[in-house]
Amino acid sequence: METSEIRRRWLDFFERNGHTVVPSAPLVHDDPNLLFVNAGMVPFKPYFLGQETAPYDRATSVQKCVRTQDIEEVGKTSRHGTFFQMNGNFSFGDYFKEKAIALAWELVTTPQDRGGFGLDPERIWPTVLDGDDEALGIWHEQVGVPLERIVRRGLADNYWHMGVPGPGGPCSEIFYDRGAEYGPDGGPAVDEDRFMEFWNLVFMQENLTEVRTKVDFDVSGPLPRKNIDTGMGLERIASILQGVDNMYEIDEVYPVLARAAEMTGKSYGAHSGHSAGSSHPGDVRLRVVADHVRSSLMLIGDGVTPGNEGRGYVLRRMLRRSVRSMRLLGYEDPCLPELLPVSLERMKQSYPELEAGFDRIAQIAYAEEEAFRRTLASGTTILDTAVARTKESGGTVLAGDQAFQLHDTYGFPIDLTLEMAAEQGVEVDRDGFTRLMQEQRQRAKADAKAKKSGHVNTEVWRDLRALGATDFRAYQELMSEASVLGLVVDGERVEEVEPGTRAQVVLDRTPFYAESGGQVADEGVITADGLELRVLDVQRPVKGLIAHTVEVVSGALRSGSSVLAQVDRDWRVAACQAHSGTHVVHAALRQVLGPSALQSGSYNKPGYLRLDFAWGQALSPETRSEIEEVANLALRQDLPVSATYMPLPRAREIGALALFGETYDEDVRVVEIGGPWSRELCGGTHVAHSSQIGALTLTGESSVGSGVRRVEAFVGMDALRHLARERAIVAELTGQVGGRPDELAERVAGLMGRLRDAERELDRLRKEQLQAQAGSLTDRARDVGGITFLGHDAGDAGADDVRTMVLDLRGRLGDERPSVVAITGVAKGRPVVVVATNPAARERGVRAGELVRAAAQALGGGGGGKDDIAQGGGQDPAKVGEALAAVEWRVGEIAG
Repeated sequence: METSEIRRRWLDFFERNGHTVVPSAPLVHDDPNLLFVNAGMVPFKPYFLGQETAPYDRATSVQKCVRTQDIEEVGKTSRHGTFFQMNGNFSFGDYFKEKAIALAWELVTTPQDRGGFGLDPERIWPTVLDGDDEALGIWHEQVGVPLERIVRRGLADNYWHMGVPGPGGPCSEIFYDRGAEYGPDGGPAVDEDRFMEFWNLVFMQENLTEVRTKVDFDVSGPLPRKNIDTGMGLERIASILQGVDNMYEIDEVYPVLARAAEMTGKSYGAHSGHSAGSSHPGDVRLRVVADHVRSSLMLIGDGVTPGNEGRGYVLRRMLRRSVRSMRLLGYEDPCLPELLPVSLERMKQSYPELEAGFDRIAQIAYAEEEAFRRTLASGTTILDTAVARTKESGGTVLAGDQAFQLHDTYGFPIDLTLEMAAEQGVEVDRDGFTRLMQEQRQRAKADAKAKKSGHVNTEVWRDLRALGATDFRAYQELMSEASVLGLVVDGERVEEVEPGTRAQVVLDRTPFYAESGGQVADEGVITADGLELRVLDVQRPVKGLIAHTVEVVSGALRSGSSVLAQVDRDWRVAACQAHSGTHVVHAALRQVLGPSALQSGSYNKPGYLRLDFAWGQALSPETRSEIEEVANLALRQDLPVSATYMPLPRAREIGALALFGETYDEDVRVVEIGGPWSRELCGGTHVAHSSQIGALTLTGESSVGSGVRRVEAFVGMDALRHLARERAIVAELTGQVGGRPDELAERVAGLMGRLRDAERELDRLRKEQLQAQAGSLTDRARDVGGITFLGHDAGDAGADDVRTMVLDLRGRLGDERPSVVAITGVAKGRPVVVVATNPAARERGVRAGELVRAAAQALGGGGGGKDDIAQGGGQDPAKVGEALAAVEWRVGEIAG
């Protein structure tokens, strides 16, 4: 049975049993604590936590998930993969244990020709929490499973909670006996390779107040409503129903593995009698490729783009691990153009949107592979240099900060650094690297969390949300009378705030736009008699609730007070211009570049916008001008702007574009500019006609990652001010160089040409002077213990000139007698030293790298190089004499 068919049967079965089918949320979820959705219940967390009321009593889904904490183990075992799909059925205060168990048994044991999965009932083993006699009784007495096949287990195996205060409860896992060839008999407690868990039924029935570990927590009492949360691993049940050993061999994964094996001339599973346990390097690498290519396809499909931190780093790492694994298998050419389409063919059966967006997906993935191929060339050189310097200093461990710089600056993966350093006999300070990575991620996560919730415990927002949803009036008005529902200071609810205090205010209704969809929050004031609050930020800490971060300017505010909330009108007008301008630029990009130039992110504030979009190369000046012209023509045409609510399927049907990574409700808001010319799902505020944007001027275009470009623009008065500043600059330069404004470029080019000619002439004269100086310097060479030593301070000479001079002098001294040349110079206030030795000196044990380190130490810096020539530098130009003396002393010491 194909995986897509298993998925279809799951959804059909639960829909027939009264469950609402909920589409999978994107892998990128609006949760500052998660990089990706990592469990099927994540989109339903607000319902389980009591933050929101579920719109249905029963639901079912097949949720896309990504887990990356064990990425190093991918391919080494049959259990570790990054992307997976979780079948789930959920009850929010409706049915409980008895119904959940009955539904599970019915689906898995009903014959396939009657719509079920057709598993042999005699090979199914349930587990229950030791002490949960109710669940055991249901399995035995109502379902009919013999007691010897029902296993009692402890909290570590059969109790579920989120790891934080909230709901929890016992669970019942369902295992399938795959047969004696997979291991010994005796049930899940004996061997979980033979007895594979494929479904977990969680009975949420208790409220946890303190959670210390998986098995150590405090229970305050029963939940007001008991809930059901189940998860069946789609890949696991597919491996059972398809009769294969592991997830890498199911129909959605194996075709990529087989194609990779064909491309590299390898034979998968040939090194082990049982491929499920095979850890041969070739098999591991093939499984890494199969897993990572599919995961990358799904992540890019949901709007993730490669980067150096967060989600982008995870994607970049998976793509590059795929490419690296193929190279280690002997395939040197670009591999993703061969592998990604194979994965698409399998995954599009369940996710047809992948095919529609494949041009964009492929463009991003292939650009990342090409960038990595360049990185392998340049990064290898940088790594080799770092390793050589480590060895020269007598070390055996590459510093963690150097490994982090290779990753952060050059995109060199840490696993590649570890492998290539080990090949040269050097270890890597992995702990130091990990610490720096964690610091970077914690900063990013803290920034995101602080922005969304101000570090407030979600318990506070949950209590305030229980008072009712905020009446959001931003589309209708700029001023609203409102009541204060709650005040929060430093994460705690308070009854009153005094002048000078910064607090978060929750109103029963608000005209303020809360930051979302790339649009920043409104600014304005909240007032009452004798009271003024300045609104600094507006966020949605939980769905349905809006919190205003304010500074109390005057008066005291109490919870329950009546106030007047007023948005700054000029701010809102300019914000509308920027957001509508973003839509216009997006439409212009797609008109000029084609439909694959899809937006992947945006940010807009009054007067300014930036938009990230899928594109693999820089835009030419002519293309940028064309995009700007198309956008301004749309403004000139005074296109009508409208916002309409409709069901999500209808919005997709009419071609409305969705922002990648956003989660949408069943009814969505579609914003149109000129009808079909620009049609996007959007919750932002907009102008009524395109002409109200005023003017639009592109100010920049750059790369923000492989296959992703960014354009920036000013709109409205800010666009006019920008053009006025540029006009003033042109006028000033024209006055300085003479002529007319339209001659400015030609005249500046002429000046630059003459300047370059002058610089070349100065360079020629300087080199002639140095050569003339070198001719007389050889007479100043001294004998140091039988070695000719020549030291000289070249004054204001840069590194290139000093190096040229050193090589010239070494040649003049000849090879008959051991000789050492050391020259210093100072460029832009920084001293440099270069040391060279001839073969005869090196035979005496005199090495340039060692000598230059002695000189650099005197200069307060460092250096290194080869035995014949080395270079260093420092901080103190006044110490060049000491540096030369240090070299001479070390030569004498070596000479004895």
